[in-house]
Formats: sequence, C-alpha cells, structure tokens
Amino acid sequence: MKHPWPVLALALAGFGCEEEIVQSNALNVPPAPSARAAAAAIGDPAIVKMDIQESEFTESERTRDPFRVYAEDFLDEARGRGKSQREVVLSQYAIDELKLIGIVTRVNPARAMLVDPTGKGFVVRRGQFVGRADVVQAARGGASYEINWRVDRIRDGDIVLVREDPANPDVPTATRVIPLRPEGSIVATQ
Repeated sequence: MKHPWPVLALALAGFGCEEEIVQSNALNVPPAPSARAAAAAIGDPAIVKMDIQESEFTESERTRDPFRVYAEDFLDEARGRGKSQREVVLSQYAIDELKLIGIVTRVNPARAMLVDPTGKGFVVRRGQFVGRADVVQAARGGASYEINWRVDRIRDGDIVLVREDPANPDVPTATRVIPLRPEGSIVATQ
C-alpha cells in the first residue's frame, strides 16, 4: 500500500499558496489622493504641485463656462432694440412699395390715400408715421432704435415725407416725395 502522506503534503502546500491579484490601470486613472499624498511626502518628482487661484473659478473672456446658456444675452439685445411705441400706418411695407392714389385738400387737416401692394387703401394725414421703420445702430455699442417716415405736408399733387434721427440732430432730415401721378403715367383729359 502506498503512503497517503505525499498526497496530503501536496494538498496542504496548495492551501498555503495564494494567487497574487494584479490590478491593471488601463484608463490611466490617477492614484487615489491618499496614495498621491504619500508619493508627495516621499518626494516623488512625477507629482507636480499646482497653485490654483480663486480667479480661475470666475467667468471671464479667457475662461468661459461651456455649459452657460447665452439665450438671455440675445433676448436682452433684442429688448434693447426697442420697438416703436408709436402708431405707424402700413408698417409692414417700405415707402417704395406704396402708391398715392388720392388727395383731399379742401378739408382741415388735408388727407391722402396710400395703397399697399395688395391693393388695400389707407387714409393718412399730416403728422402720421408711415411705412416700415429703418433700424439704426447707436454709436458706441448703444441699443439700436427705429426711425420712421412722417407725413410732413400734403400738397395738391404729392405728399412730402420726412425722416429725422432724434439721436443725431446734426444729421440732415431725409425727405421723400410721393407723387399723385408717377412720371410716365397717362392722364385722361376731357
């Protein structure tokens, strides 16, 4: 009979040997802070100390928050433009798109009829604002604003429109004349 001692000795030797567990750091994750502190304490040259200032956490032109929503800035800019608070006749059409088809001068105040491109007529009188506004950008980054054409005079054969820029009184007033009978039109006489 063979002795069971060699088998028993090999079995006991296997219990004393443990497998060594090897952990891999495949993602190059830096060691835990306690390990980093220990490495710094022993003077490891691979560890670089960084001096972080409080100003690095504030937003500036050099360091901006990539998750910040800038929609509010655009809304503020749009609000700064300031829509016209006055009543404007035919505000969706440019002055060049309007036609003068009638004038009534023997009433006070005189009136004129303008027709839009769709054929709809509107009666205007002196002092009313007419046509699409022009947007003017203010100097030095100020808010932009709108200026409109105003009916200045209604004469026998035309109306005179003026446009003034209240922010720039040095700029001469612009003037436009819309004739009752555009040049080249045939006038029927009897």
